[in-house]
Amino acid sequence: MLRATLKTALAHKGRLALSAIAVVLGVAFVAGTFVFSDTLQRTFSDLFGTIQPDVVVSPGPQGDAIVLPVEAAEIVAGADGVDVSAGTVQVSGVTLIGADGEPIGTTGAPTLGVGWLTDEALSPLSLVEGRAPQSDDEIAIDTEAYADGAFAVGDTVRVVTPGPSVDAEIVGVFQFGVTGSLAGATLTAFTMDQAQTLLLGGPGWTAVQALGADGDSQDELAATVREQFASSDISVAVQTGDEVRDESAAAITEGLSFITTFLLVFAGVALFVGAFIIVNTFSILIARRTRELALLRAVGASRRQVTGSVLVEAALVGLVGGAVGLGLGVLLAVGLRQLFVVVGVDIPAGGLVLAPRTIVVSLVIGVLLTMLSAWFPARRAGRVPPIAALRDDVVLPTRSLRLRTVVGVALLLLGSGVLAIGLLGDVPNGIAFVGAGLLLVFLAVALLSAVISTAATAVLGWPVRRSPVGRLAVRNAARDQRRTAATAGALMIGLALVTMIGTLGSSATRSVDATIGDVIRADFLVSSSTFEPFTPEVAETVQDVDGVTTVSRIAIAPASLDGERPDPDAGGPGSDFGTAVDPETVDQAVAVEVVDGSFDDLRASPQGDRTVAVDTGTAEERGLGLDSTLTVTWPTGEDEYRVVALYEQTGPLTGVIVSRSEFERLDLPPTDNTLYLSADESADPEQVRSDLEQALAAYPVVTLQDQTELADQVRGQVNQLLALVYALLGLAVVIAVLGIVNTLLLSVLERTREIGLLRAVGMLRPQVRGAVRVEAVIIALFGALLGVVLGLAFGVAIQQSLADTGISTLGVPWTLIAVVLVVSAVVGVLAAIVPARRAANLDVLAAIATE
Repeated sequence: MLRATLKTALAHKGRLALSAIAVVLGVAFVAGTFVFSDTLQRTFSDLFGTIQPDVVVSPGPQGDAIVLPVEAAEIVAGADGVDVSAGTVQVSGVTLIGADGEPIGTTGAPTLGVGWLTDEALSPLSLVEGRAPQSDDEIAIDTEAYADGAFAVGDTVRVVTPGPSVDAEIVGVFQFGVTGSLAGATLTAFTMDQAQTLLLGGPGWTAVQALGADGDSQDELAATVREQFASSDISVAVQTGDEVRDESAAAITEGLSFITTFLLVFAGVALFVGAFIIVNTFSILIARRTRELALLRAVGASRRQVTGSVLVEAALVGLVGGAVGLGLGVLLAVGLRQLFVVVGVDIPAGGLVLAPRTIVVSLVIGVLLTMLSAWFPARRAGRVPPIAALRDDVVLPTRSLRLRTVVGVALLLLGSGVLAIGLLGDVPNGIAFVGAGLLLVFLAVALLSAVISTAATAVLGWPVRRSPVGRLAVRNAARDQRRTAATAGALMIGLALVTMIGTLGSSATRSVDATIGDVIRADFLVSSSTFEPFTPEVAETVQDVDGVTTVSRIAIAPASLDGERPDPDAGGPGSDFGTAVDPETVDQAVAVEVVDGSFDDLRASPQGDRTVAVDTGTAEERGLGLDSTLTVTWPTGEDEYRVVALYEQTGPLTGVIVSRSEFERLDLPPTDNTLYLSADESADPEQVRSDLEQALAAYPVVTLQDQTELADQVRGQVNQLLALVYALLGLAVVIAVLGIVNTLLLSVLERTREIGLLRAVGMLRPQVRGAVRVEAVIIALFGALLGVVLGLAFGVAIQQSLADTGISTLGVPWTLIAVVLVVSAVVGVLAAIVPARRAANLDVLAAIATE
């Protein structure tokens, strides 16, 4: 039986090819995602694990500063078992300015400043040219920044720091670690004294690192260091090198999980669409091979053997498709890596990571997808009676659509109810109900599409019904309702997602326009082009510009409401962000809807009456009200606050808000994240802008925008994301097109004798081609209409459920919808080219003689 199965698979290899392609594309996306994610994770793991000390000492969770005092390094050095130790300085927001006046580095990537460590045992930096900095006006830079800025040793460059900006001479170029890659980040090294003065404002360390003697345990050394600090009044956190590495790996995994999930979602869509093609392929092939299967039954094959034979064929298709998809996935990972390089994230050119898990998952997905998709056709094959081998016109019986109709209607009613609860009911996590309701509605439509296909194809074929060719095409499309629905369903999925994303994108851009117009009151905004905090010198500079009446400064710092001390450079698990505003000017910057209390009561009282404003969402979640007590943990320590204002989350303000004076009391860096500038109504806006641009020329890391430019920037970001999503969804559409081609090719094969008879009674070749084309267009438009209607409904439902989170204005992408429908008709014509040509070129006599 196995030998017969293999021979049958080889005999039908051409007919199975398009099904294999569907598997290949879906598996390629899965494999490419895993290979790329594993490669990216290894890159960052190598990046942070290049030089791994045995013990790392950092400011402790109960401390009152984000900088260790100088004596911390002396305490570590005096601990038993410490062989080598050194204090380190590393601060973000240190940016090199190129000769063209533009910042060096990748937007969003860290721009770091460090103190040069003279002990090579602890330093991850190794000189490749020049020497280490030795005076306050000298720096060394990493090889990537050196190349990007086209610098030369001896050049004098501008260095922008969170404090003052300085001019310094490049005296050395260093490589970071083994590969030299910083994945898009930049690293500027100062003398240790200059790093402390410039980056920390005075003596101190951001961490102290230590190495023990050979053979000593990291845990024992860490315990010894903790004992040393126990007798001091310095609060520190002591971690082993392995703990630091594991934390870095966990943070990397969490950071990369979004990319992995994002790509795997589209891989799942591609595989789901491919399942429709596989079901169609095996259904048509089994219908075509009914007599062959009956002969197998007649010579003694059991139902289970016939069913198993079809499943083995499916497994072979899946295995081949999975293997080819794995290879294509590696190429896809190469393309993704190059894409990251283009946007500035440099991934070393070393080999890709092809983990055993990736190979196994790719092959298993390929085999399981085809076997599960072929299960129902295989069961039908097993039901072929042996007596059918004696008949010339045997046709597999088809089941009634009654059960499908009942289940589809039930799912539609259930999904509509769940959706209504999510949209109208006062339930927690309403978006989950909306998602569940949409899924049920989608399944209902997928089931009911076969029921409505006859009526739908009749309506879509109405313009051509007077033509004999048109009538034939409509009847062919309506002949097998399940097949038409499955073929159209593949296209429906892709276009439903495209329309849904388009609706959400249009709603997001319209909401941005409305929000900026209603919320932003300031005339101009100043923000960092590198997403790093910038020096307070900028605020002092713009305040002196003629025509500027108010400068409202907003700063952000990591904060936790769950008792976990946040990292001073980022949020992290369990962390949020606290915002500092000037209560006297914030209402001139943004429109804040205060529900209860007043921002005027925000202050940092030396008597301990510290106050905070909280958004209504956080207040409801934590049961807070006016005068409630809230504990907030900052990088510098923990404090209790009295809630003096509840406000609706809007624009740039969210979470906990304190006064600027509170940030100063907390010894948080005196930097700014955004400046909101109001101009005198009597001043010429163009002149004010010109003066501001001239004043800000000395600070290349910041950008000046008005409300229109801000809206354009946000819309551009939304459109870039939409373009990426559309490109990924295009894979599903391509697979759907292949499904139409596959169905038509097999349909032509199935109707070979019928086409021969039509030709024999006078049907011309152009008419045969026309009938196949019209059938393809009808099927494509049927799937497109279902997809557009579903996608629009889903987009509206999701927008309504997200109205309270910022997407408050509905936008319908009418242009996109029109383009989708036109493109679908064109897709139908293109998909029919090969099947139509094959049908028209059939030999009449040979076709009539076909059994």
